[in-house]
Amino acid sequence: MIIARSPLRISLGGGGTDLPSYYREHEGFLIAGAIDRYVYVTVNRPFLEGIFLKYSEIETATKITEIKHKIIREALKLENLKTPQIEISSMADIPSGTGLGSSGSFTTALLKAIYTYRHKHINQEDLAELACHIEIDKLGEPIGKQDQYIAAVGGVTSFAFHKDDRVSYAPLNVSRDGLHKLEDNLLLFFTGFSRSASGILKDQHVRSQKNDADMLNNLHYVKELGYRSKDALESGDSNLFGQLMHEHWEHKKKRSGGMSNSDIDAWYDLALKNGAIGGKVVGAGGGGFLMFMASDPVKLRAVMKKQGLEEVRFRFDFEGTKVIHS
Repeated sequence: MIIARSPLRISLGGGGTDLPSYYREHEGFLIAGAIDRYVYVTVNRPFLEGIFLKYSEIETATKITEIKHKIIREALKLENLKTPQIEISSMADIPSGTGLGSSGSFTTALLKAIYTYRHKHINQEDLAELACHIEIDKLGEPIGKQDQYIAAVGGVTSFAFHKDDRVSYAPLNVSRDGLHKLEDNLLLFFTGFSRSASGILKDQHVRSQKNDADMLNNLHYVKELGYRSKDALESGDSNLFGQLMHEHWEHKKKRSGGMSNSDIDAWYDLALKNGAIGGKVVGAGGGGFLMFMASDPVKLRAVMKKQGLEEVRFRFDFEGTKVIHS
């Protein structure tokens, strides 16, 4: 049995500029951090011929084209199995639809497990690109490349998305003490809402393609905030980073009416009055996790707990997608 895992992620600045509809014209830039919450995929050879899948549903198929799960179907198509005899299962530390990039993490873990099962090697960059190819090119999802890349390479990393579809990346130059301070003061709280990012991202994708001035100016500004956030993190200025998170959230909300709701706005305002410097909803918006940079994490935790919001504590993952058993 092969077991692969991919980390989930948090966006730290510049999110949204990784969509092809934006970066192919203007180039994109963002910072993301992989965290020690994972999506796991197992691949095994069963006794019987056939395709056996276990995820949120249970599937059995005799042909790859019969598979309902779109990502698994496209991944297995690439392998061109003549007589399919494979069992694939998945599980996750945190459910999908919560803004932590679970789809990209699932796809990279799936591909890593299949490649290992087939005794084939794939490096981190090729793994990320293949995952993007499946989700963006094959399935036409209106998403960016952030999730697949940060899941594959891990760390606290900056990414540049170039007009010719190349992606260049590098770890942030943050001290060990700076990383520990970031881990101690970046707090994640689950809003209780799960949602699909496709609707919000599709609106951004369409408006970017149409050169909508308001959308493009918003994304230009957010990209600049990504560069400023990188400088703040590398200089160890956590207070400035928190302020930039707040500025980012204020601009992010302007992209779509679905970014926030009355509950999220109330929790956010309460957090700013009780130990948060700034924050935002992680991911496309509309639900999932609220993330705050805290000046007083103890006070902020207590207040959010009274609101019934569950915290997910984390540390950064620096290994990326890997096989943990073979």
